[in-house]
Amino acid sequence: MSEALYQTDKNDFDQTLDLTKVRPYGDTINDGKTQLSFTLPVPAGDEAVEAAKQLMKKMGFDNPQIVYHKELAGDFTFFVCYGSFKGSVDYTSIHVPKVTSTKWDMQTTDEFIKEKIGRKIVVVGASTGTDAHTVGIDAIMNMKGFAGHFGLERYEMFETVNMGSQVANEDLIAKGIETKADALLVSQTVTQKDVHISNMVEMVEMLEAEGLRETMLIACGGPRITHELAKELGYDAGFGMNTYADDVASFLAQEIYRRLQEQ
Repeated sequence: MSEALYQTDKNDFDQTLDLTKVRPYGDTINDGKTQLSFTLPVPAGDEAVEAAKQLMKKMGFDNPQIVYHKELAGDFTFFVCYGSFKGSVDYTSIHVPKVTSTKWDMQTTDEFIKEKIGRKIVVVGASTGTDAHTVGIDAIMNMKGFAGHFGLERYEMFETVNMGSQVANEDLIAKGIETKADALLVSQTVTQKDVHISNMVEMVEMLEAEGLRETMLIACGGPRITHELAKELGYDAGFGMNTYADDVASFLAQEIYRRLQEQ
């Protein structure tokens, strides 16, 4: 494709786009084409397919199509569906609370800590409660990190303790007191029945009960964690999908320095 032709197509595309009425995009702008999947507690069959179609219509989809279904263990059926969504959202009115720190690379963060804070930042992290997953906390803490983003252990100006998984909140707090931690990191992967919410709230309540909430930064992360949720639950920051150790390191360095300036 020539550069001129590409530019013409791009301009034509942009002229049809109304950001105040954004709908899903499949084949053409505003066609509303959407793929979704769900499971119903019914045996596979024609009745199950019709039930799925009717549910799609109640969800606001035109021309619902069930392109795949398979009976699971027992009388449960899994569906893959397509439909055209009739609604839209005003993209221009959306505001999402975000961590406001500037993301730096490892070298920049280390140099900032050396110059502005003058000592290593101590961080203790764990997957808390019954959560047995370590992939999240390891991605942030371990030296090798994840996807080319080195973990905090690799930083010259961080001293870290990775307590692993299934760590009780009281044990994480105790380790934070023992090491005189600047920050506690909580990883939550298991979210069924919102168990992560109750576990995270318990953490904050324990710190507040011991008069420790203002002595340490507390940050959380996981696939269903947002900064907005973290703030609502009493945390200083939340890190969700597509965030890495450098996001966390940058935030901790900048926030600790900001607090030092206020003292």
